Amino acid sequence: MADHYEVLGVERTATPEEIKKAYRRLARELHPDVNPSPDASDQFKLVTHAYDVLSDVDQRQQYDLGGQAGFPTGGFGGFGDIFETFFGQGAGGGPTVRGPRSRAERGQDALLRVELDLDEVIFGTKRDLDINTAILCETCQGSCCAPGTSPQTCDICRGTGSIQRSVRSLLGNVMTSSPCGTCRGYGTVIPNPCPTCQGQGRMRATRTAKVDIPAGVETGIRIQLPSQGEVGQAGGPPGDLYLEIKVKHHDVFSRNGDDLLATVEIQMTDAILGITTKLPTLDGEVTVEIKPGTQSAEVITIKDRGVTHLRGSGRGDLKIGVQVVTPSRLSAKEQELIRQFAGARKPVEPHLAHFQQGLFAKLRDRFLNV
Repeated sequence: MADHYEVLGVERTATPEEIKKAYRRLARELHPDVNPSPDASDQFKLVTHAYDVLSDVDQRQQYDLGGQAGFPTGGFGGFGDIFETFFGQGAGGGPTVRGPRSRAERGQDALLRVELDLDEVIFGTKRDLDINTAILCETCQGSCCAPGTSPQTCDICRGTGSIQRSVRSLLGNVMTSSPCGTCRGYGTVIPNPCPTCQGQGRMRATRTAKVDIPAGVETGIRIQLPSQGEVGQAGGPPGDLYLEIKVKHHDVFSRNGDDLLATVEIQMTDAILGITTKLPTLDGEVTVEIKPGTQSAEVITIKDRGVTHLRGSGRGDLKIGVQVVTPSRLSAKEQELIRQFAGARKPVEPHLAHFQQGLFAKLRDRFLNV
């Protein structure tokens, strides 16, 4: 194959501006719309390909590599290794032919944040989630071509996806292989791209995904949904979808591991005499017995009324801390009854005792079994 610099008629030291100027001049002379000569079309393709390579910094550097590369320092395992290192060749001395690469690529993974109520965390839930993502193009179904058309074999690389050329090196003339600049290594070109996706094989759209969120998840957990992410270019396989969980604050219940925590306020008389009452929870009422003489910060544990274990069976517990409410406003009759009650008991003088934590600190310690 002719040298790209010779095709454009420039020196190997030509500047990018000189290369562009040469290409424009030749393109005006050889364009099929201007030059009807049978050879003009093929020559125009060669000129265009040469310009594509030399106008790209990385491709031009790769093209020039054969005449400028030296040997690396250190030992090497034979000439085959040297060829492979510098020219992409195998130990047999011939160019390594990998064939054209596929247009289809795996799609990107997607991340979606999902807020859950506490009851959804306890029992698990099903959600229909609207996701703005890349889906398979409805018009071309991933072919990237306009309806009724198909990809065509690249005229430059003849469908191989790579260009081979002979370059001179310290070892003599060697054959090198590089991706075709015209078809970008695909081996085919798409002269008529799909008008819907502009030749990408995919399009942006909002789709609905039905997902099962297991019980027991907590804020920060990510759930992986394989193949629910974005469809890849040219109809490539989709990536994965990750759901990042955030649990909303609840006004009554809080969570510690798989246990639920709450506080119940009771009257002083109920703490003294005891009472049996029903309290609402996230899955129905529970009967709670307040024993006579209950003190503030005592904790009542109700088994299996907490959060479902994420891995395994069963549930945590519901722990209810007791807070005794002392009345602050009493009628004259109520005050008299309290005086009579106090007089009937053996008097206990106020005295100093070991420092006690506050109510909420004591509740915390008893909740956590500290």
